[in-house]
Amino acid sequence: MNAHQAVTQGEPVVVDRAGKPKLPGTDVMVRFAGVTKTYPHRRGKPGVEALCDVDLEIGRGAITGIIGRSGAGKSSLVRLINGLEKPSGGRVVVDGREISRLTGADLRLAQRSIGMIFQHFNLLSSRTAAQNIALPLEIAGWSRTDIARRVGQLLALVDIADKRDRYPSELSGGQKQRVGIARALATRPDVLLSDEATSALDPQTTRSILDLLSTINRELGVTIVLITHEMSVVRQLARDVVVIDAGRIVERGEVADIFTAPKHPTTQAFLGEVLGEAVPLSLANRLQPAPVAGGQAVLRVAVRGAVAADTVVARLSRALDADVALLAARIDEIGGRHVGSLIVGVPAARAEQALAQLAQSRIEGEHLGYVA
Repeated sequence: MNAHQAVTQGEPVVVDRAGKPKLPGTDVMVRFAGVTKTYPHRRGKPGVEALCDVDLEIGRGAITGIIGRSGAGKSSLVRLINGLEKPSGGRVVVDGREISRLTGADLRLAQRSIGMIFQHFNLLSSRTAAQNIALPLEIAGWSRTDIARRVGQLLALVDIADKRDRYPSELSGGQKQRVGIARALATRPDVLLSDEATSALDPQTTRSILDLLSTINRELGVTIVLITHEMSVVRQLARDVVVIDAGRIVERGEVADIFTAPKHPTTQAFLGEVLGEAVPLSLANRLQPAPVAGGQAVLRVAVRGAVAADTVVARLSRALDADVALLAARIDEIGGRHVGSLIVGVPAARAEQALAQLAQSRIEGEHLGYVA
């Protein structure tokens, strides 16, 4: 949205704010190419490899979640995007510019196109909401008239126009974060980095802030990078997710696909926390590794998209010509798609046939065990 169109010899050419043509491949906003980041040893402590050989592309206008535990490398990754850190190896490119090589005035200019919102808001207690939002504009040298106009627009955008003269101590956590978001958007950035921005908020406020970020992405076209350790945040807002563990990317893909069929143990652990245990405890305690006379085989069935739970059970029952019991189900709407898992019981002797039938229908199934 910040780019505009210039016409050269009848062909539209996308140019940046300075009027320079943008490089080919403008569908990619952030690119990491073979990036490593090692912090040197200090006071007798060994050096730390925070990131190792990271290759990553984040699409222009996308909402991408970067998820990992504490110490996984998330903070290092975000500080490389906004140029606060330099990589030990590899290249970091933001909007066609290799930010990892910029210094001085060039770096500061590039950083104006990268907004940042923080977990603990980072507002100046001596400034009102409006004055906090105005700060980056003052630093950038905007006129008072333009600052006043821009601050008014931003207060309205984040829905706190009535709080413009309140100090941070007079605002709730959600209101403080709205001020932080407005401040991050002040210089009209192309990229918005959210570093655990909802971790200090209650669930209801978190949902309202994530809804606001979704609106900002949709209306302004800003690329949003969510740094978080909460898969519930990724589920509500992101379209793509990158899972990082011990400085390496261990899994990536569309959120709905990752939620349906996580491959890496780290991803599976995150999903177990947010979706809960799909197998009821009463059933899990009865599972046995071998068939039980007259018992059932228990299968976990992944569902996604338009595949409804009752449809899966009905189809499987017809294919096996046998009763199929729906023992448990967990379905969520993620990224506009229904994803989740069913726990079903089939005759013990039909377990392999059931898995083959699911595979033929391109539905993922897993044999969990047997119950009497």
